Amino acid sequence: MTCVVYPGTFDPITNGHVDLVERAAKLFDRVIVAVAASSKKQPMFSLEERVDIAQQSLKHIPNATVTGFNKLLTHYLEELDETVVLRGLRAVSDFEYEFQLANMNRAIKHDFETVFLTPADNLTYISSTLVREIASLHGDVSKFVPPPALKAIKLKISD
Repeated sequence: MTCVVYPGTFDPITNGHVDLVERAAKLFDRVIVAVAASSKKQPMFSLEERVDIAQQSLKHIPNATVTGFNKLLTHYLEELDETVVLRGLRAVSDFEYEFQLANMNRAIKHDFETVFLTPADNLTYISSTLVREIASLHGDVSKFVPPPALKAIKLKISD
């Protein structure tokens, strides 16, 4: 059985993330969306909220599961007994960082493999950072995020 782990902060999950999980679900028997705590990034949503939003947003994909983690990714993969990670590339500018990260991870854990996928063309410009910024200024982000994320953003912004 082939499995891929898709790590990220998913703060919030976007339509681009959902697209990548849908694509990966066609290539792998199982997709684990691993939501990173990433407290240094000062996320808009707590880890628990991000896991819940991702679960709601991905429930239509039967071979996808969502978990949270708060440790080095290579250690988390060892805990899961998995070795393949999915990373998304939106633009050429993403490649240099992702390539460096993939090589660093492989230096730490020799059997670590990274698979890169690109989202649909109409989703390449979407990032969680931009969604948060637009939402914080009360802009409409409905076409960038799945409905559960939109609902959570509206609740968070109204606080």
